[in-house]
Amino acid sequence: MRIISLAAPSIRKLFASATVLGIASLGVSQPVQAQQRSAGTADWVKICSKTGDNDVCNVQFNIVTPQGQLVTSVNLFQLKGKVNRRIFQVAVPAGRSIPQGINMQIDKGRANTLPYSLCFPDRCIAEVQLSDGLVKALKGGGEITLTSTNFRRAKNPVKVTLKGFTKAFDGPALKRDEVGARNKKLADELKKKADEARKKLEEAQEKAKSGG
Repeated sequence: MRIISLAAPSIRKLFASATVLGIASLGVSQPVQAQQRSAGTADWVKICSKTGDNDVCNVQFNIVTPQGQLVTSVNLFQLKGKVNRRIFQVAVPAGRSIPQGINMQIDKGRANTLPYSLCFPDRCIAEVQLSDGLVKALKGGGEITLTSTNFRRAKNPVKVTLKGFTKAFDGPALKRDEVGARNKKLADELKKKADEARKKLEEAQEKAKSGG
């Protein structure tokens, strides 16, 4: 798979290891517009694993369409071991305007720009260091507004609730069986939404054929 890299080699390796616990587990693909609705009820969760010589924990919030396509993914990676790093990372569909980065605003606070560091064919990643100050702001906030700019220069704002963030960040990670159950629930919700959308389309087509 061809990767367009905008970051230093160390960041690329770090992302390659950490992404196992991020949006890759969702199996989402293909770019979509940010205004599309998400499937099911998204929530903040913590997933931890051993990756090489490092313990990796990811507190994440993922928004996908009923078809399972990525809208926005927020990940707070903490790596301990041979590599010690803390990263705040946002993933959006590909087709973004790279120079603008992703604008992040917590509630009505000051907006900050997250620079893009990596682009895959189906998504682009922006990231900054995860500081104690940022964690404190997230814990005290109500929602994040993340705004990317697509290749047509149109702004795509997405709101991410911070309800449940503190509990996920400070609490224990999901167990392996809980992760499996959560992924199955998400898959079932996606299938249900897709079936409902297909049924509505078929009904509309039949109505159009009958002149109704």
